[in-house]
Amino acid sequence: MNPDDIRRWNAELRDKPPLEIVRWAIGHAKGRAIVSTNFRPYEAVVLHLSVSVQPDIPVLWVDHGYNRPATYRHAEELKRLLKLNLKPYLPKISASHRDAIHGPIPTTEDEAGLKQFSAVMKLEPFQRGMKELAPTVWITALRKVQNPNRAGLDIVTEDANFGAMKVSPVFYWTDADMEAYLREHNLPNEWDYFDPAKADEKRECGLHAAWGGQAIKS
Repeated sequence: MNPDDIRRWNAELRDKPPLEIVRWAIGHAKGRAIVSTNFRPYEAVVLHLSVSVQPDIPVLWVDHGYNRPATYRHAEELKRLLKLNLKPYLPKISASHRDAIHGPIPTTEDEAGLKQFSAVMKLEPFQRGMKELAPTVWITALRKVQNPNRAGLDIVTEDANFGAMKVSPVFYWTDADMEAYLREHNLPNEWDYFDPAKADEKRECGLHAAWGGQAIKS
């Protein structure tokens, strides 16, 4: 995979529907595609797209232990509804244990603390999952509209943090597009979601940012 290939693929896929992009991604994976999720709002879209093409595709989920009850219920509902081949990975320390030793989740004023929190509770288990599942293609729900960092990405990118080709089939979709897909396929959504490793929707938890690669190596 080289920059010329990535530019060409992005040009070819730019106006393709997401389902066709997923077919393309899984076709390039040689049997080693995964899709990741955190069960945030609209995640049902990329999960439904993925299992529509490969029903047994591994679904990598880092359960950091800080999800709200509604998110856990949503995860169970989608697991049942879509028959997800869910592969949960947990941190090496529980949420309660971590809080007892280190105190509350860091706030946005403590950037170093947030990065350390993310490294332990999210990045390490995600890296463990990526090593065990060893995908060549990683399907994500990243979208251009989500935050400034993601606006600079594209449908196909080479992921330096985890060594896979990252494919984001709904990258150019708006919230309205996502809502329409949910309605069309009668899929549930979940709004009571909070990512403690971000603390702010404009931040990155490290999975899709260069600093995350350094955090998991340290």
